[in-house]
Amino acid sequence: MSAHAIEIAIVGAAGRMGTQLLQEAASLDTLKISAAIVAPQSAHIGQALGPEGIIATDDLDAIATVDVVIDFSSPDACARVAELAAGAGVAMVSGTTGLNAEQHRALDQAARSIPLLLAANFSVGVNLLEHLVELASRGFGEDADIEIFEAHHRRKVDAPSGTALMLGRAAARGRDWNLEDVATWAREGHTGPRDNDEIGFQVLRGADIVGEHTVYLCAAGERLELTHRATDRAIFARGALRAARWLAGKPAGRYQMRDLLFGDA
Repeated sequence: MSAHAIEIAIVGAAGRMGTQLLQEAASLDTLKISAAIVAPQSAHIGQALGPEGIIATDDLDAIATVDVVIDFSSPDACARVAELAAGAGVAMVSGTTGLNAEQHRALDQAARSIPLLLAANFSVGVNLLEHLVELASRGFGEDADIEIFEAHHRRKVDAPSGTALMLGRAAARGRDWNLEDVATWAREGHTGPRDNDEIGFQVLRGADIVGEHTVYLCAAGERLELTHRATDRAIFARGALRAARWLAGKPAGRYQMRDLLFGDA
């Protein structure tokens, strides 16, 4: 272990992403997992988690003992984690999706005191895709219709995925649109012809699909398809850990993965 390793707390440590974070972090000498936080009444409380046997706790006060907290929990828990991290001066990385407007405001408030990076997807490939989608949307202009397809495992509880929404916002930015004004979330029955100012979403849930996203830009006589397929959940954990290393020591503010990748910060 490095003498200057960044200390990390994981909130949601017993979940799918938390488990992967513990696994991936064990091989890094630049990070040290110091706290593994699980939900209250979790069956994992008191158990040793991950290769390094971190004892699981439901005590959120453990956040105050680390340099960065990585949150993959629930929307309500995420907002509470942000409040506690801000109070303790601890940087925060979160991949929790499905946040409502009030919960986003809580993160905005926290980011006045700490560096906070929220991402719907920590895959480097997906974040490069976001950039390409914005460029393609701007390049085609209104000559191309935009549709976004996403597929995930059957246990995913929110739809469309946070990543699909991220890609939709990128497409909307390319045309100076507000996604909420132009999104079509589903089609059924006699819908009439497609509007020009429309971004459509389609969702598939099944089996153990890790994640797939395709943005279709359909113009007269040609179609551009921009696709990312994830085959290993470890890519998300590696991206989140990379974000934690990068965020430590940054000034207070809201950050995105594009800041990490393209130096926009």
